[in-house]
Order: sequence, then structure tokens, then C-alpha cells
Amino acid sequence: MRSVSRMMATVVAVLSIMVCSMASALAATSTIDWNDSVVRVAGYGVAPANARTPSLARLMARRAAIADGYRQMAEAVAGVSVDADTTVEMAAVSNDVVRTHVSAVVNGARIVSERVVGDSYEVIMEVPMFGVRSIAGAVMGRPDRIEAFPSPVTSVAPSPVLTTGSAESAKGSSAASAPSGRAIGGFTGLIVDCRGLDIKPVMSPAIYNDNGQPIYGYKNLDYDKVVENGMAGYAKDMDQARRAGSNPLVVRAVSLMKHNSCPVLSTADANRVLIENGASHFLDKTNVVFLR
Repeated sequence: MRSVSRMMATVVAVLSIMVCSMASALAATSTIDWNDSVVRVAGYGVAPANARTPSLARLMARRAAIADGYRQMAEAVAGVSVDADTTVEMAAVSNDVVRTHVSAVVNGARIVSERVVGDSYEVIMEVPMFGVRSIAGAVMGRPDRIEAFPSPVTSVAPSPVLTTGSAESAKGSSAASAPSGRAIGGFTGLIVDCRGLDIKPVMSPAIYNDNGQPIYGYKNLDYDKVVENGMAGYAKDMDQARRAGSNPLVVRAVSLMKHNSCPVLSTADANRVLIENGASHFLDKTNVVFLR
């Protein structure tokens, strides 16, 4: 029994050395991919020089790579921004239940690829931000009730002319118009163009008008839908904004709030968004994309 215990202790020590040596030899690789809504890390491990067989060397290198991947995943997930003021780490520190759920999400990280790289072993691991066993499910609490979307500001006329959401019309080749206060209708989603403003992606963003009033936020939405899909997608261009559907309403952010995480629309554009949502309910469906 003592010999078995000594052997296990030796294996644990060797794995620790292998992980530490790889951490010093290779730069940590982790990505918070807001386009695909995943946290992705690369873990690396090397086999000890005195491994008895090539098969054992590869097995030990793989174990070390997975251990390194879990370590990096814990660090990467901790840095995900829940909202403008809170990271996952902050939420976990302040709540034991959240901390337990976050640990379970990290431990459930999925290996999506693995390979031998020279004398080392590499594993790529991912954790979803939304959906089943996701970060959102671990840190986002269910609100007591769903709050109604606000009414348009009556003192400001809604934007009378809107650019529709096709790639061509987004460049200004066509437009749709409606009488003040009435919906055009038929919009499948909302694209907020934030390019050039350096928006900071977060899991729970809000949209404001330029009076500082929120027109779209976490408490306006069905909790299960938010955990499943998130509140908004992030894209580099119109072609990547498929979440907003085939005929999205496109508006331009005039500025950002909340540490550059929340777009601000002119009150006229915000009024138009609220009027169109009343007709087509694209905000309720979280069919929202921020271009960045």
C-alpha cells in the first residue's frame, strides 16, 4: 500500500512539474470569443524525460495538458464581464452558490481538439457563455418579475426615415419611412452600429437613449431565454449579424455608457426601436446584434 501511495504522489508531483514547465515555456493561450459566445483555452503538457515508454510519455503529457487547460479556464472564466460593473470572479466571491456553479462550469469544460506539438501535447478546451451548463446559468440570477419595455418619449418624434438591414441598404442605397408614431413593421431584429466607439462586450448589456433612460435590459426579458441565447450578439460586420434575421432595423449608437459596455441611441432612434418592437417583438426575442 505504501508503495502505491508513493507512486501516486510521484505521479502528481511529475504532473505539477510538467504543467509549470510548460507555463514558463509557452505563453498562456485563452480567448473570450464573443462572436461564438465561448471561452476557449489551450492547455499544454510535456512528458518527463524518464518516461518508461512512448505511450506512457504521451499519456502523462496529455494529463498535464488537461490540468493546464483547467487552470487556464478558471482564470479566463473569472475575467468574463457579466455586466458593466461585475466580472464572474466578483460574482463568485460575493456568493457561495455562484462560486459552486462557476466551479462546476469550469470542471465541465469540453475538449474540442487535441494533438501532439513537437515534444509537447496540446488540448483546446471550451466553455459556453450561454445555454446548457453555461457561464450565464451560473452567474445570472432570475429576476423577481419581467419589467415592461418603456414607452417612447412623447416629447421627441421617432426617427421618420430608417435604413433597413440588408448589406446594400446599410450603405444607404434604400430606406423605409413611416408616419411619426407609427410602425413600419416586419423587422426581424435590431443591429446597433457601434463601430469606432470601442464597445466592451459584456454578458448583460443594456441600450439607453441619450436622456440616460434604458430602453432594453436584462429585466425586460425572459430569464430562460437570456440564459439560452444571451441578450445580444457581437459581430464585426453586417454579414456576421445573422442573429438579427433577414430584415433587421439598423441604428447608429451616438455614444457608450457604463464603462463603454452599453450603446446610447438618439432619443428619436430609441423611440423608433420601441415602436417597431411593439409591432414585431424582436427585442423580446433577443434578436439584437452590436457591431464593433
